[in-house]
Amino acid sequence: MKNLLFDFTVDKSTKTVFITRQFATELDLVWDAFTKQEILDQWWAPKPWVSKTKVMDFRVGGHRFYAMVSPEGQAHWAIQQYTAISPKANFKYLNAFADENANPNLPGSDWDLNFSEENGITNVRISIYNESLERMEQMIEMGFKEGFTMTLNELDKLFPALKK
Repeated sequence: MKNLLFDFTVDKSTKTVFITRQFATELDLVWDAFTKQEILDQWWAPKPWVSKTKVMDFRVGGHRFYAMVSPEGQAHWAIQQYTAISPKANFKYLNAFADENANPNLPGSDWDLNFSEENGITNVRISIYNESLERMEQMIEMGFKEGFTMTLNELDKLFPALKK
């Protein structure tokens, strides 16, 4: 198995985080893993935390309202408001922390996810723009790189089970 690309870059001058991750599986499966609630909740949190989606309506104008829940039951809520979707190629959303009633804590961040496949390898390129440098620095200080790296690794481990 060849080495798969994983790159995580923080650009403070543009208040943007850039992530590129390759997966040795087909595009359809990777797209589903990012856009279907029943798959997202299996990997969208760094272990031992779990993701629990309360509402997901994957369409332009729709949203996902979910919590990352600690083993002790502490929930950290977030909302993703979908702003653009090009099936199996790209989707964008505004992400914000929220309270348990889905009231967003702004400013949030703009996520832009791009998907492509070449020779059985799927590339996912993510840019996360933050209106506020302070919010981006807080996100990084909270361990975003480590946590998101763990979640993407969980997704990678999940693919063999999803193919069955």
